[in-house]
Amino acid sequence: MAGKLEEKMESALHHHEKLGTEPEWNAVEVTEDEVVADKYQGTGADRHDMRMLGRVQVLRRNFSFIPILGFATVLICTWELLFANLLFALTDGGTGGLFWGFTVTVIASVFIYLSMAEMASILSFVAGTIVQGLITLNNPNYEPQQWHGTLLVIAAVAIAVAVNISLSKALPVAEYLILALHVLGLFAIVIPLLVMAPKNDARTALLQITNSGDWATTGTSFMVGLLTALASMMGFDCAVHMSEEIKDASETLPKAILWGAGLNAVLGYLTVFTLCFTVTDVPRLLDSKTGFPFLQLFVDVTKSNAGTAVMAAIVIITLISAVVSEVATASRQVWAFSRDDGFPCSRFLRRVKPGWNIPLNALWVSFGFGVIIALINLGSSVALNAVVSLTISALLSSYIVSIGCLISKRFRGEALPASKFSLGKYGLAINLIAEVFLIPFFIFCFFPITNGVDPETMNWNVVMFAGITIFATIYYWALGGRRLYRPPVLIQNRSI
Repeated sequence: MAGKLEEKMESALHHHEKLGTEPEWNAVEVTEDEVVADKYQGTGADRHDMRMLGRVQVLRRNFSFIPILGFATVLICTWELLFANLLFALTDGGTGGLFWGFTVTVIASVFIYLSMAEMASILSFVAGTIVQGLITLNNPNYEPQQWHGTLLVIAAVAIAVAVNISLSKALPVAEYLILALHVLGLFAIVIPLLVMAPKNDARTALLQITNSGDWATTGTSFMVGLLTALASMMGFDCAVHMSEEIKDASETLPKAILWGAGLNAVLGYLTVFTLCFTVTDVPRLLDSKTGFPFLQLFVDVTKSNAGTAVMAAIVIITLISAVVSEVATASRQVWAFSRDDGFPCSRFLRRVKPGWNIPLNALWVSFGFGVIIALINLGSSVALNAVVSLTISALLSSYIVSIGCLISKRFRGEALPASKFSLGKYGLAINLIAEVFLIPFFIFCFFPITNGVDPETMNWNVVMFAGITIFATIYYWALGGRRLYRPPVLIQNRSI
């Protein structure tokens, strides 16, 4: 093992000699105990890629195509979020807006994820509040309290962290079961709805766009409501953060992103069609005491609280499974950025516990921030919603910047790194079309759900986004971040 470690270190050190820079920590500070066994180091292509990147393999490569497909697909939980966020879709756009909004989102996703796949060569809160909605449905005397939701959210995050730590080796196997539940669970919900519910006619279901948000035009209402569909299809690239745990990652990962987006698009359309034709009494659903129109729809159709609980349980279980994936991908992102000294306390965050081969410190930090975010709900649900809404704007901005870098390189005629997945001569056109969709999406993600806002209904996402951007800029330029941060390009050796 020592010889192999020295060989990898020598490659990185040689490259640094040519650049006149200091070697990056991962090639020098990794102990022999942290390096994974040979059977977990992946294929020859994976080893080559790690040498090219100047990295040492410290995480297990135990995800193959189907498990990482399940990871990417369930992490986004498209149809589950379409049910959970039905309130916003019915307020802005109605059933017609939901159908055409999802169609626009799917078309945009084709170009966005093709671009992200080439580069690849806040669910716990939702689950907790749905549980409160079920309790309200079954116990009319129950009065939901904010601290109840906070405890439920903390419990969901704690379960996710426990699974990531205690079942890390078995997580790929679990993804098979979770993917099956994600696919089959939808049919267990839509079949009773389609069989038992009264139906809208096709014109009402697919063409009637409503404006319950009191916007000046129906078009504005449609664009605001589009965010419901958008949220259900954003984030498949989160699987990229698991790239150092995937066998033959340069080939498997792009396929998983595109297949995951395609599978969820099909399941999403099945959900959208079901909702468009079975939602016949919008005011009743919007006034539901549960706070979730889809729960009211379930009970109105099945006439059974027990039946509603079973259908809702499928949604809750898949959402909590998605939290497991979210914690995994978030901790890997924290760990990877810490390798480049991008965070304060990076030396602590980037350590991998010998024998465990998981970023344990990054997992605990992810848990800590999850608890802190949940505790915000005790003081102000408005503040919590601002943090949660930041998810979409942060994702969209990262897509805009990342794809923009590809466009910049292509305009300058610079060659992209060799990869097994390439858009070839169509790359620039696909990248540009992706940006055409992303920029208006980004603008409208800051709009509130209704016109005429007050402090309670204001979308504070714009304040959160600006605040974090300003803080990050100050940290990087004024507090020494740019002197500590070492871009990965400094240790790469693409000539290998």
